[in-house]
Amino acid sequence: MTIYDNVLNAEGALIVGAGLAGLFCALKLAPRPVTVLSPKPLGTGASSTWAQGGVAAAVGKGDSAEAHARDTDIAGAGIVDFEVAQSVAAEAAERIADLAKWGTPFDRAEDGSFVLSKEAAHSVNRVVRVSGDRAGREIMAALIEEVRNTPSIRIVEGITAVDLARADGRVIGVYARKLGDRYAEPVLIRARATVLAAGGLGGLYAVTTNPPGVRGHAMGMAARAGALIADSEFVQFHPTAMDVGQDPAPLATEALRGEGATLINDLGERFMLDVHEDAELAPRDVVARANFRQIQAGRKVFLDTRKVLGERILTAFPTVANYCKEAGIDPVADMIPVTPAAHFHMGGVKVDDRGRSSLAGLWVCGEASCTGLHGANRLASNSLLEAVVFGARIAEDISGLEPVNKSLPPYLGIEWNEAEGEEAERVLRNLEAVQELRHIMTNLVGVERNEEGLRLALRKIQVLEETAKDVTRSYLNMTTSATLVAAAALKRTESRGGHFRTDFPEKDPAFKDHTTMTLTDALKIRASA
Repeated sequence: MTIYDNVLNAEGALIVGAGLAGLFCALKLAPRPVTVLSPKPLGTGASSTWAQGGVAAAVGKGDSAEAHARDTDIAGAGIVDFEVAQSVAAEAAERIADLAKWGTPFDRAEDGSFVLSKEAAHSVNRVVRVSGDRAGREIMAALIEEVRNTPSIRIVEGITAVDLARADGRVIGVYARKLGDRYAEPVLIRARATVLAAGGLGGLYAVTTNPPGVRGHAMGMAARAGALIADSEFVQFHPTAMDVGQDPAPLATEALRGEGATLINDLGERFMLDVHEDAELAPRDVVARANFRQIQAGRKVFLDTRKVLGERILTAFPTVANYCKEAGIDPVADMIPVTPAAHFHMGGVKVDDRGRSSLAGLWVCGEASCTGLHGANRLASNSLLEAVVFGARIAEDISGLEPVNKSLPPYLGIEWNEAEGEEAERVLRNLEAVQELRHIMTNLVGVERNEEGLRLALRKIQVLEETAKDVTRSYLNMTTSATLVAAAALKRTESRGGHFRTDFPEKDPAFKDHTTMTLTDALKIRASA
């Protein structure tokens, strides 16, 4: 019996992606039946697992959802949908309670209150964390355990979606194939409701903090099916990925700067003092550009935790400490070399306040979506919050359409062949066309952009599509997403948040709106490049 024999029909809802948004949605749908597709074993391929900071939520004394929404709005550089920010912030406490109920061991004080940390652009300590910098890992571990114990959830590992399936004007499921079978003919998996929760596009860049498989596949397949895409030009580059020659680059969490860690160049200069009044706690786009310019000028950039943390980094931030150990760095005695890296996509498939896309039958949540919450620049630790809030909203929306079925599907985990999976990732990572695409995005559609570079990028992406060997649906999803980012960046002739144009370095009030386009629109822009 093959994997395809098991999943030709997904009873109830079908969720593509098994990160925080997808699993949270599945749990909220219970006891309604749901099938979740996961390319890799649960928890090993999702960006959510790698999240270090935590979940932003106004649960501390003196804080409020209104203040959280205001901080979100300020960080978003003028194009946050404020009503969305208010409603998401207002739901935060309830979603934190859900996570705690399902076993997330949030850090707590002796009185039982949450230990809250402060990250860039937050006006107060607001980030609910786990073991300092292990929030993503521990939250996912708790949810996975809950999912395993929920009989209405069917998990199918080792399978990846490559296309949306449409009929009679609506999405009716996906075409999928076993991970590693790049040339196998995809099989149709039918579903009455399809939820796309398959992550962002950081891996389209040569330097990224995202897992290897996160390369714009979700947005690409939705765009190729005709979905409306929003704000695709806004890519957030984390200022402090560790510059240790690894792909993906390990992350030195922003919470370190929240604790007082400073950025120092190889001349010993704390350069952020001259860049922004908030220095290292300026919005991420500001810090990322400052680091980028230092490196472009021939300087090396380091994160110095020695004075403010010392040996405490080993216990307070065990993930970072372990990354340092693996790279031969002693963070107690040494500074940590850092560089900007593609980290989060503010854009994605445009959805409404219930997570519905422009395609009937398709809901989208997590980093694959554009809800209007982030605007041009995501406020730190709002991503996990958005994932759980919209995961819950989509579940509620679908629950109104789907009856409870007492004949619940079994768990259909496919035996994971680690060697095959690693080989599939290695092949994809080393394909010449993929590497060329990643370098095009980093060099021409990266931290800083200009018209000449963006037009060149679009032309190069088109050539790759037309001439690259081993072109598959997955590869077309990647080039589609790359085209959408570059086309929207060319269209927006100003600088705002995560989008910075050296030829238009100031904000322009004429662009105080979301960018929306279809793939057809983007291809027209590409054709004129």
